[in-house]
Amino acid sequence: MAHRTDALQQVEVPIRGMDCLECTHHVQHALAALPGMAAVQVYLTSEKAVLQMEPALIDLSGIRQAVEGAGYSVPLTPATPEVSSSAHTLASFTRPVLTLFGLVVGAVLLVVVAGEWLGIFERVTERVPWWLGTLLVVLIGAPIYTNVLRAALRRQIISHTLMSLGVVSALVVGQWTTAAVVVFFMYVGSYAEHFTTERSRQAVKRLTALAPQTARVEREEQEQEVAVGEVQIGETVIIHPGERIPVDGIVLEGQATVDQATITGESLPVEVHADSHVFATTIASLGHLKVRTTQVGADTTYGRVVQLVEEAEAHRAEVQRLADRFSTYFLPVVASIALLTFLVSRNPLATAAVLVVACSCSLALATPIAMLASIGAGAKRGLLIKGGKYLEALAQANVLFVDKTGTLTTGRPQIVDIVALAHLSEAVVLQLAASAERYSEHPLAEAVCRTAAEQHLPLEEPARFEAVPGAGVRALVGGKQVAVGNARLLSEAHQVGTAQDLEAQGKTLLFVAVDDEVVGVLAATDTVRPEVTQALAEVRTLGITHIELLTGDHEQAAARLAKELGIAYQANLLPEDKIALVKTAQAKGQVVVMVGDGVNDAPALAQANVGIAMGAAGSEVALEAAHLALMRDDWSLVPEALRIARRTMRTVKLNIGFTALYNLVGLSLAALGLLPPNLAAAAQSLPDLGILANSSRLLRAPSAPRTRR
Repeated sequence: MAHRTDALQQVEVPIRGMDCLECTHHVQHALAALPGMAAVQVYLTSEKAVLQMEPALIDLSGIRQAVEGAGYSVPLTPATPEVSSSAHTLASFTRPVLTLFGLVVGAVLLVVVAGEWLGIFERVTERVPWWLGTLLVVLIGAPIYTNVLRAALRRQIISHTLMSLGVVSALVVGQWTTAAVVVFFMYVGSYAEHFTTERSRQAVKRLTALAPQTARVEREEQEQEVAVGEVQIGETVIIHPGERIPVDGIVLEGQATVDQATITGESLPVEVHADSHVFATTIASLGHLKVRTTQVGADTTYGRVVQLVEEAEAHRAEVQRLADRFSTYFLPVVASIALLTFLVSRNPLATAAVLVVACSCSLALATPIAMLASIGAGAKRGLLIKGGKYLEALAQANVLFVDKTGTLTTGRPQIVDIVALAHLSEAVVLQLAASAERYSEHPLAEAVCRTAAEQHLPLEEPARFEAVPGAGVRALVGGKQVAVGNARLLSEAHQVGTAQDLEAQGKTLLFVAVDDEVVGVLAATDTVRPEVTQALAEVRTLGITHIELLTGDHEQAAARLAKELGIAYQANLLPEDKIALVKTAQAKGQVVVMVGDGVNDAPALAQANVGIAMGAAGSEVALEAAHLALMRDDWSLVPEALRIARRTMRTVKLNIGFTALYNLVGLSLAALGLLPPNLAAAAQSLPDLGILANSSRLLRAPSAPRTRR
């Protein structure tokens, strides 16, 4: 049945008790079966389900029942108070008691069994009646058996299904102590999975915990402290020194030093003042601010970052999807091996060991744990990675396309040459030009005035000012008619001999005239970011074989910059031309990375295998269009992203190889009768810890040194 997307409502449901991807699949299947459900996405790290449903069919109690029927829980919130049933209360009380009891008894039995092998506790367990031992095993394993039965009723096989069959096999042949030890290690394995998954959640939890819960708002000329959710757009928020800024906004009054590491990953603080943009969760120090609110809560830059990090696991890499599909067939294959073992050897203990030793959860965890570790670590450094599939693509990338203005360059033109004519000095030419341009808002005018200020030149107040669109300005300065602009503004501009040489270098020219006589030429250019040269050298060593500049700028400017950086270029491009070039490279089997400013390059960023947006902090377009956002304008983050991606994929492959080899050896030893069920149960718990230990290396910064200029 088709659902109209414009008629659907999004519902978020918190879920507790999920420890692995197998758990998310169970919850997803249970919720997908509800009437009116169009889409379900279950997130392990943020412990929630996001549902797309028809509004008329939303049934919160039905959603809760479906989740609880799958073996998990929906926590009660103050907004939806409910009285728990006596059965639910009893279950909540007895489950941890039985778990603790099972762990203690299992540990004691493990010591006893080990003692028997050493000849220390001979005939100890023989004094316990078989029926009492069996009852003990059933009692301590009740919570696990309940989940297995629930899964069986839904026609699902979970990892504990096979181990439970192993327990039954041990009981059938009278080995109740072995069965009890297997149950003990089932609990140990569950706690290992929970611990492993909890470590992967820490990045999201740390991000969420940074968000302020209250804000000081100026209402009726008084300062009131309210919940952040109650702050309205346009209200004035007051921030005292040392406080986290609770909203996105624009500074109205005050000046402060702000630590923006939570947004940009940059450790150095920035100075903010009137008209500066500030972001939620950043810390104001050494100053007092009044901020006009522009975004609140989930709509802030920080809120969008948290949401994207939470949802990153939905964008699964191909290697992760392969692991998920393999896990689906793994359990039936193990059951078949166990059956074959029994038919050939007639050894029920060997059969039980085969069922017990299989590690399906470790296969499911091999990829996402590594991916989530890298995504969380990247977020702390100002690298917002939207999912595992983009890490995988970035690790395979071999072509890099880059935009020019605002990406390779700062986006701020700078006066680099001053040519004085008519016996005037360079300082006089610059002073005349800056005086005429002082009221212009054009970026080139700002560059002229900035250069004059750097040289401490006094400016005159123009008596008359006129902006000529597309040409320049005219002003009356010191009783003289001064014009500053391009060749269209001045008829004599083409007679300046040095102009052609400067223009051939890709520079933008501003002619300065006094009383219609050209007295000087100013040459401006957009400066290259200082770290670009080193960053491009690093990406070449990381597998990028072709780097090409794609720009809408004119030929001379593109050629000059490309020659300076030693890369190929194409100029005079429209946005659709950039998309076509990306598609052409992809059609040749190349994996393309596109780096742009996230606004005018949005189409090409979306088309590339991996689109990287520069300086995405505060830019909604950049965060939405790109697959990877650099929260600050720092090109050194590009090679760092490549290093992270390659380290991640190496770790994933090592995790999968280790798990596959571990299962192969374990199943072989168990089938040959060389691995008893109790040791098989112990062995079953180890791969999860190995995957955690290996993946946790990704939380550290890449070891490759960088040279910053």
